[in-house]
Amino acid sequence: QVQVVETGGGLVQTGGSLRLSCAASGNIFSAVELGWHRQTPGKPREMVARITTGNGGSINYADSVKGRATISRDNARKTVYLQMSSLQPEYTGVYYCNQRGLYLTKTGWSPFDSWGQGTQVTVSS
Repeated sequence: QVQVVETGGGLVQTGGSLRLSCAASGNIFSAVELGWHRQTPGKPREMVARITTGNGGSINYADSVKGRATISRDNARKTVYLQMSSLQPEYTGVYYCNQRGLYLTKTGWSPFDSWGQGTQVTVSS
């Protein structure tokens, strides 16, 4: 079983910065996709930023955060980060981390697709 826990949310003023962290626990063999998603009231959860490692790998951002967000990973710490700057009130929401890949079980490698419980980000105007 792989669990992920987000930290770093909070209240920030418009124009401020924030860094979110998502640490995974468990015997992970490989993480093929690590992403941050945002949930706001009345709207479906949307992808904010994502790192994939297949086919040479890629990094994708939602249009709304391009130029203001940077996703990165630390494989040794099994952690993915989301650095956001020039925050605007529309960035307010619950940010969820998602990590997918393979981990070791008693019988061999198995896939995992883990979501955290979310961390609240509130940008005040």
